[in-house]
Amino acid sequence: LPQAQSLVKYDTKIQVSTSLKGKGKGKNIPGRPSVPADKAQIEDVLNSVLPPRESTEDGQLWVQYVSSNPATTQDVIKLQEQLDSLLELRQARETGICPIREELYSQCFDELIRQLTIICTERGLLLLRVRDELRMTIQSYQTLYESSIAYGMRKALQAEQWRAETDADIKKLIEECENLTVEVDELDQEIEEIEQKEKEREEIEARAHTEEIEFRKKTNQRLKDQLEALLSTPN
Repeated sequence: LPQAQSLVKYDTKIQVSTSLKGKGKGKNIPGRPSVPADKAQIEDVLNSVLPPRESTEDGQLWVQYVSSNPATTQDVIKLQEQLDSLLELRQARETGICPIREELYSQCFDELIRQLTIICTERGLLLLRVRDELRMTIQSYQTLYESSIAYGMRKALQAEQWRAETDADIKKLIEECENLTVEVDELDQEIEEIEQKEKEREEIEARAHTEEIEFRKKTNQRLKDQLEALLSTPN
């Protein structure tokens, strides 16, 4: 967010130096008004909780400290209105993960810490611990979410690779099946040809065997007739 739109209340920025060299921080920065000791202690706590913002304009270094003025009821109401207005203006999502909504609520929480710290320093520091713990928990969930996304993507890539390999294996097996089918058809054709040739050979052999038998029968009958004629002839 631009500094003018920050939900955290800051004092008017002051010039620290006329150059970026030798810039410093602290209570003795030129241009920062002196304050009573008790208020200075509160400001030190605020500056440690919510560090000052720095900016440069025309080569000059400016610093803007968080406001140490107590908040009124009207300030709290105004904070809520500003939060709702910025949520609508920046089109923050109402549900789910939304960096814009997270940033605005974080600034609102920081402003509440500022207000409570001014009233009671110990209460503000305790609330700061709560804020840091919540941020750490959210960061842990974010890391877990990113890890799960990365894991899911790896698994998806592995599944896609496995699918590609499986498709290639299926294609290869289909080609092998087609080749084997062609080979089986060729072998069936060869078997039919062999059976046909064997059948023709058996028919030829059977016909030759029949003819041989008929020839020997006729020969035997002729020899038998000759023998009977010889035996019937008187001496």
